[in-house]
Amino acid sequence: TPLSLGVETLGGVFTKLIERNTTIPTRESEIFSTAEDGQTAVDIKVYQGERPMARDNMLLGQFRLDGIPPAPRGVPQIEVTFDIDANGILNVSARDKATGKEQKITIQASTNLTESDIERMIKEAEEHRAEDEARRKLAEARNQGDNLAYQIEKMLKEQGDKVPQDLKERVEGKIEAVREAIKGDNLNRINAAIEDLQEAAQQLGQQMYQAAGTPPSGDGEGKAGGEDEDVVEGEYREA
Repeated sequence: TPLSLGVETLGGVFTKLIERNTTIPTRESEIFSTAEDGQTAVDIKVYQGERPMARDNMLLGQFRLDGIPPAPRGVPQIEVTFDIDANGILNVSARDKATGKEQKITIQASTNLTESDIERMIKEAEEHRAEDEARRKLAEARNQGDNLAYQIEKMLKEQGDKVPQDLKERVEGKIEAVREAIKGDNLNRINAAIEDLQEAAQQLGQQMYQAAGTPPSGDGEGKAGGEDEDVVEGEYREA
């Protein structure tokens, strides 16, 4: 494979499944999930290239997997598989593991690029490395902030009656601050808002444990600030 192959994930990030210079035939799979509550379909956009943002790479094809049973975001498991045969033909499939429903696309010319095309795309990736890295970090911070705000808001809805009203309101304010920050392009502001919410979430968790009569375990941070998952084309995320 002369260039890397992958899909567009939340925030426009290019998530690679097959790295460039991989010997063919080859096969790689990854599990993704939904980005919205009740989401019943995901769009899979297949790209080729070396830039970290999908739009800067070559779109090879796209398809939709629908019929996903409605569930909270992050619950469905969608297995995306890239399979390249010895002739360079790429088959991409997406399968909902709960229902077994599957959609796929065959791309005949995934490696049909001239040497000059390949060299140009690699050179562009090198030339734009610094700005691309900044854009990738911004997209990932936005994803992390969105996921954290969602998880803490869900926690408040489910167990908010176990904490003092003033703490609940303070956490709600931190959630809103994160959601406002991720609308902009200021990475430092986003990271600061995330850190503030994580600290508030830790206090929230401690209050909930105390209310339940159970001492906190570990450092009390739990999973509130955990790693975000990838969401393809803004609609599904890596599990």
